[in-house]
Amino acid sequence: MNYRPITLAACLLAALFAQFGPAAAADASPAPVEPIAALDVPRYMGIWYEIARYPNWFQKKCAGDSRADYSLLASGEVRVVNRCREADGKVSEAVGLARQLGAADSPRLEVRFAPAWLSFLPMVWGDYWVLDLDPDYRLVAVGEPSREYLWILSRTPTVDARAYSELLERLAARGFDVDRLVRGEQGGGG
Repeated sequence: MNYRPITLAACLLAALFAQFGPAAAADASPAPVEPIAALDVPRYMGIWYEIARYPNWFQKKCAGDSRADYSLLASGEVRVVNRCREADGKVSEAVGLARQLGAADSPRLEVRFAPAWLSFLPMVWGDYWVLDLDPDYRLVAVGEPSREYLWILSRTPTVDARAYSELLERLAARGFDVDRLVRGEQGGGG
């Protein structure tokens, strides 16, 4: 007959655990996004094929063969040429400019595709942070601080399944919803 205080205490503990336990921890915001420690920008230049991305409004017409071509300008800025194949077979192209934020090895860049005369407006620049990069500069994850955008790019149109899976694990551990990623189709002639 002394079970009543224990039962009441157990109920109170269960209620507290339900409110502040693992379920509440799942609702907690992930740690802030951090890029890699340093980026060798000249080594990063060249063609990168889109392996996967979060869906976004500016690539909604892209059906496949999405890629980015980066080239270093004398000014230290980076010329960006994004291409993709639309459903009707037409190749779409967007030319932009990227600039590093901070030191010469900063993995934080900003990119704009708006005309140069609008470059004084902060809203035409988007964050381009290198979040994960293999030592050989062959597989990269690019995103920005709000986790709204994410791309996985590779130097080749296909990527090793194990390397891709391990990258997804690292991104998930950093608070990215890898289930939102859509795989890019390569090889359609873009």
